[in-house]
Amino acid sequence: MRTETRCALMIALLTIIGAADVSAHGVSGKDAVFLQSVNGRAIGPLLYLGAKHMVTGYDHLAFLVGVIFFLYRMKDIVQYVSLFTIGHSVTLLIGVLGGVRANPYIIDAIIGFSVVYKAFDNMDGFTRFFGFQPNTRAAVLVFGLFHGFGLATKLQDFALSPNGLVANIVTFNVGVEIGQVIALTAVLLALSVWRTRRGFFQHAFVTNGVLMACGFLLVGYQLSGYILGA
Repeated sequence: MRTETRCALMIALLTIIGAADVSAHGVSGKDAVFLQSVNGRAIGPLLYLGAKHMVTGYDHLAFLVGVIFFLYRMKDIVQYVSLFTIGHSVTLLIGVLGGVRANPYIIDAIIGFSVVYKAFDNMDGFTRFFGFQPNTRAAVLVFGLFHGFGLATKLQDFALSPNGLVANIVTFNVGVEIGQVIALTAVLLALSVWRTRRGFFQHAFVTNGVLMACGFLLVGYQLSGYILGA
């Protein structure tokens, strides 16, 4: 199998797995039990949990893969990822520490839509069908706000101890950003190899089509949960 085809299939497969594991965005199992048992600062464990959440948070990664897909300069990559990080951090902290709440199904549906949006943008859909190009930087920042709020709605389900809560949430957020760097480094390495091969743009279009389909799957799943739970 040709190298560019393998790269395309690898990225598409990661996206499909993410869409199938629609609960990846949440915190469950032993991690949930641990979070509810914390009383006081737990810097090390929460750094780990934050990083783990991002590495296994396929909805976040699917969006970020779309964001960096056609970015070649490190300056641009840092700028766009920083915008996402700012948005994600602000709403995570405000949601948990400020007690700002929203329906998690609606928030997660918007997160799924963010994947659709970026894949459509990467396929030049806005210019082709609507004759204009939205401000991509603004979109990344706004969707970053929703991604952070999505995680906040999950953490709000737990009875978190107020003892050391500020330090713990900030630490968890730092862990999320560490995990983001780790995950994006792997994606960038794969993309860098793939871009050197012939047929990159042809396979890139198909990959973003798969990305969009998985985003629609996430949106449909969350809206179904909202309707059935109403």
